[in-house]
Amino acid sequence: MEEMGNLHYVTGDGSSTLFSEKYGETYHSRHGAIQESMHVFIEMGLAALPPDKKEISILEMGLGTGLNALLTALHQGERRFRYTSLEAEPVDATKWQELNYSELLAGEGNSALLQSIHQLPWNSWHSLQADFQLFKFHGKLQDFQPESAQRFDLIYYDAFAPGTQPELWTQEIFEKLFAFCYPGALLTTYCAKGDVRRAMMAAGFAVERLPGPPGKREMLRGSKPYKLSISSSTA
Repeated sequence: MEEMGNLHYVTGDGSSTLFSEKYGETYHSRHGAIQESMHVFIEMGLAALPPDKKEISILEMGLGTGLNALLTALHQGERRFRYTSLEAEPVDATKWQELNYSELLAGEGNSALLQSIHQLPWNSWHSLQADFQLFKFHGKLQDFQPESAQRFDLIYYDAFAPGTQPELWTQEIFEKLFAFCYPGALLTTYCAKGDVRRAMMAAGFAVERLPGPPGKREMLRGSKPYKLSISSSTA
C-alpha cells in the first residue's frame, strides 16, 4: 500500500482511506475501501431489501469518511431515504478533503455530495439531495436514541474492530440496535468473529455468514424476525 502523507493511504482498489492513530486501524479495508463498502453495505444490505420497498430508513454506525453515505446516495434510484449516521469523533476537514472517492465514482456532483455529508450541521435533519434526508448524530451509540416512533429498515454497522472497540460489539449493544429495528430489518457488518455472531444471536437477530469483500473470507448479516400474533397463528 502506498502512503499519501500522514494518515492517508491508497488501498488495493485505488480508493483512499484514513488511518486512526487512536485506534491503530484504517477506516476501511486496505484491500479496497470502495470495494468493501459496496459489498458489505450496498450489495449485502441495501440491495437485499425488498425491491418494492420505496421508503427506507437507515442507521449507520459510524459516519467516518462518509463513504457509506455517499455510496448510498449514489444508489438511491427511485427510493426515498431517511439516513441517520452516528459519529463520536468526526474526521477533520483537512483529512476528508484528501479522499479520492469523487474522482473514482461515476457521476456528477460527487465532490459536492461528500462535502455536504461532512459539512452539514450535526443533530438536525437536512436534505442531502432530492428524497434523501440526512441526520448526523454527534455522539456515542450508547447515548443515541431515535426520534419518537422512529425505527430502521437497515443498519450499517461499521465501528472499528472488536479488538479495538470491544464495548461496541456486546450483546447489550446489539439488543439496543434490535429494539431500533422494524421486523424484517437487516444489520450488515464486515465483522465475522464468532463472539460477535453469538452476541447478535443472543440479542434476537437471525444471523447468517456471507462471503466477505476482497481480502476477507466472511462477513455477517443479521435480520430481525417477523413475529406472528397470537390471533393470526391460531386463526
